[in-house]
Amino acid sequence: MAHFHTRKGYEGVAVAVPVTVPYERYSTRGAHWFLGQALHALLQQSGLDKAQIDGLTVSSFSLAPDTAVGVTQHLGLSPRWLDHIPTGGASGVMALRRAARAVQAGDADIVACLAGDTNHVDSFRLTLGAFSDFARDATYPYGAGGPNSVFAFITDHYMRQYGATRADFGRIAVDQRSNALKNPNALFKKPLTLDEYLNAKAISDPIHLFDCVMPCAGAEAFLVMSEAKARELGLPHALVRGAIERHNAFADDPIMVRGGWRVDRDELYAMADARPADIDLIQTYDDYPVIVMMQFEDLGFCDKGEGPAFVRGHRMTHDGDFPNNTSGGQLSAGQAGAAGGFMGLTETLRQLTGQAGERAVPDAKLGLVGGFGMVTYDRCLCTGAVILGASA
Repeated sequence: MAHFHTRKGYEGVAVAVPVTVPYERYSTRGAHWFLGQALHALLQQSGLDKAQIDGLTVSSFSLAPDTAVGVTQHLGLSPRWLDHIPTGGASGVMALRRAARAVQAGDADIVACLAGDTNHVDSFRLTLGAFSDFARDATYPYGAGGPNSVFAFITDHYMRQYGATRADFGRIAVDQRSNALKNPNALFKKPLTLDEYLNAKAISDPIHLFDCVMPCAGAEAFLVMSEAKARELGLPHALVRGAIERHNAFADDPIMVRGGWRVDRDELYAMADARPADIDLIQTYDDYPVIVMMQFEDLGFCDKGEGPAFVRGHRMTHDGDFPNNTSGGQLSAGQAGAAGGFMGLTETLRQLTGQAGERAVPDAKLGLVGGFGMVTYDRCLCTGAVILGASA
């Protein structure tokens, strides 16, 4: 399946300073405020001066009509390299890839990658309406709006195709909740049992309450620079070992059962000089548990259709044999809009630099982060993944 392109590796690129602006269920502040808080935290924690930030990427759903350029004016930045990355849950991996290339090319020395969104009472409805004409036209005539019914369709199809049960998806959600209880930033503070998961109210069958993320306000951010610069600044950092992205993969599949990770995963592992068995922790993009299961398969931890048996055979807690979404992920920490696509990166960075506290994965050296974004009614258009390694 793999077709390798002649591609420059990511040698010498460091990622540092994981920032989470605390999540709030609702906020009257705009996306600019959360992005500004993220930049402020990056500067405080790195000891850098604002003028040293000469590259910027911005991801946000609720920033419109502003773009990354508006953020430079509002926050008083004057970067020589700029990117606006509106790909939702794939934006974290894509921001890192673009920033890494800018640093390697010398177009920027220190890139701030920011993602943030607000969540006021009406903003989710507004986001849905403006999200995708495809999705809106396919679901609104049936009285359904938004992702729950879309993923009910995808989940139900996967269950019938591969014999997955709701309890299989529940194992993913329950283990993530266990991780979230050790994450001070997580919105969910109560344990979740498999019985509670199974008996929760149906939202769009077979999607029930705990299959859904809680929209909230907040931000995530990190810095990208050369390994030499990170050492010079004395910043704890991880190294980019490999990264891929793919858009509109497997367009002929009538309904999504596999994602673009499959197309390029061999190249991802080859770049990192690693195999799936070498990965110490994984942060899957978890808008719904079925997508987590697809990532386990499509990133090579098990074969297609083996996801249900895989989750039955592994503990996915931070202290289990297959740590997944050690922060709790979006299902138990919350989904701050586009920042959800950055959460896996900031969490992996904390794990690889000894900043994960009581949810630390022992002796973690390699972490894999999945990205997934821009959902239409039967599939998702953007996928990506990155492998980060602890610095020696």
